[in-house]
Amino acid sequence: MEKIVALSKRRGFIFPSSEIYGGVGSTYDFGHYGVLLKGNVRGEWWRAMLSERDDIVALDSAILQHPRVWEASGHLTGFTDPMVDCRTCGRRFRADQLGELQCGRKPSKHPGEYEECSLTDARDFNLMFETTIGPVKESGATAYLRPETAQGIFINFKNVLQFSRKKPPFGIAQVGKSFRNEITPGNFIFRTREFEQMEMEFFVPPHDAERWFEYWLAERMRWYVELGIRPDHLRLRAHDPEELSHYSSATSDVEYLFPSTDSVGGARWSELEGIANRGDFDLTQHARHSGEKLDYFDQGSGERYVPHVIEPAAGADRATLAFLVDAYDEEVVAREGAGEGERRTVLRLHPRLAPVKVAVLPLVNRDAQPELAREVWRALRALVQAEYDDGGAIGRRYRRQDEIGTPYCVTIDHQSLDDRTVTVRDRDTLVQERLPIEGLPSELAARVAREWRSPKLGGES
Repeated sequence: MEKIVALSKRRGFIFPSSEIYGGVGSTYDFGHYGVLLKGNVRGEWWRAMLSERDDIVALDSAILQHPRVWEASGHLTGFTDPMVDCRTCGRRFRADQLGELQCGRKPSKHPGEYEECSLTDARDFNLMFETTIGPVKESGATAYLRPETAQGIFINFKNVLQFSRKKPPFGIAQVGKSFRNEITPGNFIFRTREFEQMEMEFFVPPHDAERWFEYWLAERMRWYVELGIRPDHLRLRAHDPEELSHYSSATSDVEYLFPSTDSVGGARWSELEGIANRGDFDLTQHARHSGEKLDYFDQGSGERYVPHVIEPAAGADRATLAFLVDAYDEEVVAREGAGEGERRTVLRLHPRLAPVKVAVLPLVNRDAQPELAREVWRALRALVQAEYDDGGAIGRRYRRQDEIGTPYCVTIDHQSLDDRTVTVRDRDTLVQERLPIEGLPSELAARVAREWRSPKLGGES
């Protein structure tokens, strides 16, 4: 993970937030390439939810909602983690995760020995961020930053039902920021207090809930594998009965084998996405607290019922991190343009996720090569995310694009000026081929869009 963190900062993916002031714990800013990468992750999620099917509609609900929303959902009283303090080092920990963490132990007076942790009794800590609506803090002005996007979907169920002309089974999908005052955030952007969720609530007739739950388990696993995650780094783990939320009849986590930055080290299976059968809990609760009917009348059968809900809930930041980790590779290759061997770092991102699809590089900054290179770049950027790069030796520019994850580099050289052909270099195979400028944008756009399999699995780009 340390290599991922270093590359992310060096190449403009992710920076520590407020770094010039010493930073704020577990908060991060996304740089240019991070914005593009996470935007592509979101785009692929929207594609799977909206473009490839017709039974899901989109929503973007407010971050600030009526405080009674969180009363109805149970967050005001039940959204807590058990917290303990260490009297030795002053750090705070989640009481249910002590086995995965290490205290900041201080050396004792005796060499090789340490003072052991002295922990307080566990107490409940509410994870919601509290704020005030309006200029004056007074009774009734208390509000909360939403800890999840799901409740914004449930309270809009009636609105969506009326305008969309959908009937169960159908879904409402949303991407947006959520906020949780985590006791022990960490492992880079895996657990932060401000994060982005990609959640979909799929409303189904009660008797169909189990079938749709199994369907979404398979569908969400397929999505990650299709976008390049190695299957042996991905697993589906069903929650034990004692682990289930009180409203859930079944929940499974899509887990990824994340490397770790903590002092324990190593890799561990951690949640990437949760898929839950939430039953009718949410709609029933909001109906009870709001006084509004949140049910559905099936005119075909004459039946009125409260739909049950299947919820695939993913993190955009965690998914971005998983794609970064899984794509990271190092290999020794012959230096391009010379015979020596060198180690290169490369992000083997799925071309649809790559921040930049094509980089255009003039071999030298003279002899009209930059002018032709910019002509090619302008033609390419109309179809794909393209970048012009003329700084430094060609080998160094190739390595920079490898670390960004750019699938194709187009090099303009002396021959290009004579016959209007260019060299196209493949990121994964390092194969270079000569192609005419005419038709190049459509050719490379087609290559980016076609099926792709990670070279780590022996596939070809």
